[in-house]
Amino acid sequence: MAAIDGLPPLREVIATHELAAKKSLGQNFLLDLNLTARIARVPGDLSGADVLEVGPGPGGLTRGLLAEGARRVLAIEKDARCLPALAEIGAAYPGRLHVLEGDALEIDPLAHLTGPIHVVANLPYNVGTELLIRWLTPAAWPPYWSSLTLMFQREVAERIVAQPGDKHYGRLAVLAQWKCEVRIALTLPPEAFSPPPKVRSAVVHLRPRPEPLYPADPDILSRVVAAGFNQRRKMLRASLKGIAPNIEALLEEAGIAPTDRAERIDIARFAALARLVAAQRAG
Repeated sequence: MAAIDGLPPLREVIATHELAAKKSLGQNFLLDLNLTARIARVPGDLSGADVLEVGPGPGGLTRGLLAEGARRVLAIEKDARCLPALAEIGAAYPGRLHVLEGDALEIDPLAHLTGPIHVVANLPYNVGTELLIRWLTPAAWPPYWSSLTLMFQREVAERIVAQPGDKHYGRLAVLAQWKCEVRIALTLPPEAFSPPPKVRSAVVHLRPRPEPLYPADPDILSRVVAAGFNQRRKMLRASLKGIAPNIEALLEEAGIAPTDRAERIDIARFAALARLVAAQRAG
């Protein structure tokens, strides 16, 4: 698929603008426009929505989103070298692409977006997890976004969708699945990128639940889960001893054996424990 919009193939764009990917920025440019179009279709119909894209690079996914009908794309790009290539895309789609130069960790995109909003991004590897956690922990829920469609290293994707007992199951799985329906939408081989990464990549789709799966105070649940998985080889009565003075009794009341380890505990029991800890602190 040489082009989807009359613009040059991505390899040509990268060569023209001398856009060798920078490891320091976590860049791996996705070159296959067939794949960018498939990723753009994951959230569903975008014709009535704004899309937030982080780290567009030379614009492969940006082009896919616009070609698939996104009402408007807000692209946040830290690498100034990519701006001329993105400007060419903007010229091909007048009024539908707005580019902000800067760090996505420091920019509030809401002033530039109109709902409904979908986030679709081939995230830079070095900030992907941090951005996901920010999107999952806004001050109020439901969040401003209608869905997240995000590319990660395959191992990170597996951590997001993992179930109890799985070696990948941890804090990220609990946090994501407590608030969202999650699935791996597609897996991508290294050769789809420039430069090819040493690992496979995967696209994860997250759709927010109207309210979290089980009631719990988000801060307390986060602390309980973090303490449990920070020392995942330890029994919970040991790893959680700093959470509450009578942690063994609370564990048992939540249906958790004090000798269990965090990787075996489902979200329902973590939430139950968080509620008990909150009630004890309030009482």
